[in-house]
Amino acid sequence: MPQLNTSTWLITILSMILTLYIVFQLKISKHYYYPDPEPSLAKPKKHTTPWETKWTKIYLPLSLPLH
Repeated sequence: MPQLNTSTWLITILSMILTLYIVFQLKISKHYYYPDPEPSLAKPKKHTTPWETKWTKIYLPLSLPLH
């Protein structure tokens, strides 16, 4: 039975790792990262609702006056 020649395995594995590293570096360098968003000074908009213009009160059953 012939013996497996493993003398070239080290250089093969190292060259594969180097090639993968180079390929990933090239892929990442072509990727465009957006800049961090700046906080905008937006003024809060006041929404007018119908119940804000009139006085409302919620009556709870326990808060009613006793008869």
